Amino acid sequence: METGHDLKNARWRKSSYSGNTGGECVEVVDGLPCAVPVRDSKNPGGPVLTIGADAWQRFVDGLR
Repeated sequence: METGHDLKNARWRKSSYSGNTGGECVEVVDGLPCAVPVRDSKNPGGPVLTIGADAWQRFVDGLR
């Protein structure tokens, strides 16, 4: 999915489920209308997975 947004200056937010021990950490960008970019916080220059907003909401709801 192409977001059409330049993510170079995006404000990444660390998941509240990520710990502070340096383990698996996920970051997301909030506020895009149709997509949620997701990346590994340990590799900020690495690949970004872009998930549709509806699919992301179902995923988050499933975690609760």
